[in-house]
Amino acid sequence: MSYAIPFNKPHLTGKETEYIREAVSLGKLSGNGEFTKRCQAFLEQRYGFKKCLLTTSCTDALEMCALLCDLQPGDEVIIPSYTFVSTALAFVRVGAKVVFADSMKRNPNLDAEKIEALITPRTRVIVPVHYAGVACDMDRIMEIADKHHLLVVEDAAQAVDAYYKGRPLGRIGHLAAFSFHETKNIIAGEGGALCINDPRFIRRAEILWEKGTNRAEFFRGEVNKYGWVDIGSSFLPSEVVSAFLWAQLESMDGIQAKRKALWERYFELLKPLADEGRFTLPDLPDYATNNAHMFYLVCHNLEERSALIGKLKENGILAVFHYLSLHSSPYYAPKHDGRALPECDRYADCLVRLPLYYDLGLEDVDRICAIIKG
Repeated sequence: MSYAIPFNKPHLTGKETEYIREAVSLGKLSGNGEFTKRCQAFLEQRYGFKKCLLTTSCTDALEMCALLCDLQPGDEVIIPSYTFVSTALAFVRVGAKVVFADSMKRNPNLDAEKIEALITPRTRVIVPVHYAGVACDMDRIMEIADKHHLLVVEDAAQAVDAYYKGRPLGRIGHLAAFSFHETKNIIAGEGGALCINDPRFIRRAEILWEKGTNRAEFFRGEVNKYGWVDIGSSFLPSEVVSAFLWAQLESMDGIQAKRKALWERYFELLKPLADEGRFTLPDLPDYATNNAHMFYLVCHNLEERSALIGKLKENGILAVFHYLSLHSSPYYAPKHDGRALPECDRYADCLVRLPLYYDLGLEDVDRICAIIKG
């Protein structure tokens, strides 16, 4: 079914095909070419990461994080239950036990004050997910991690160009993963990035990235030949993907400005309804910035959310719900420790996402809000 206003529409800057042609003309389309290097350097310089490696997806970046954490079967990783399956899957695949944390009442991010009670002698990693590009309480999370000698992996899939107390998200934990999926602010169709803040992980990350070989060192002239030295996979994207991404990164400021204008219009028009108690609007803590990745409402119950989605659909507008709680998923429910996670379940039942993409017009937002109000 087609909609007059879809939930998402990938935005093209106009330079993508030009750069793809340039990549073809350079005669190197496999990974780690000119455009890959440009994108990585851009992210390192703009946000201060010690090392950035492009990946084929955020899932791949998270899987690299799990490998870099050197987890052993039975080691425990604390993650929020209200997140995409990739957050958990990356660690489950290396044999770790996932321990789910509940969300906050004020927003879907994991509740940092509930982390410490989940720590056991087997805990190795905390994985905060910056939902909708809004920062988790990273000072508290890092304080807990330092106290218990744990690693922190930021799942910043939705958090490009978002900040916590002036620090870019993804630059606070030991490792971080970003997404450039077509639903994100900056896109490559599929794509991601592993960002490294702790230098001890850089060399091994390059090896994992290059199929377990020290090929990167060879091309820098640091060794006279390269070979198989560790585990790894083909995590790096092709130059076609990187060329597409470069066009997006060049236009980041303009893309972000337009998305923020749309977000602010939603908030302005829907706040009176929220003040009446119709629903809850996104909460932005004082320590977080808004990167306008997503605009969502939290209804009172599942029935109200279903009715709202249905009403918008009848008017040619596609709004959607989001995650189902991972602790109650068919795969992991038998492995969960049985704790109730009420806030995760509330967001799973009550949160609805409204259309938000670069080519959406302010008049479209006005129409959507009028239908919601009506």
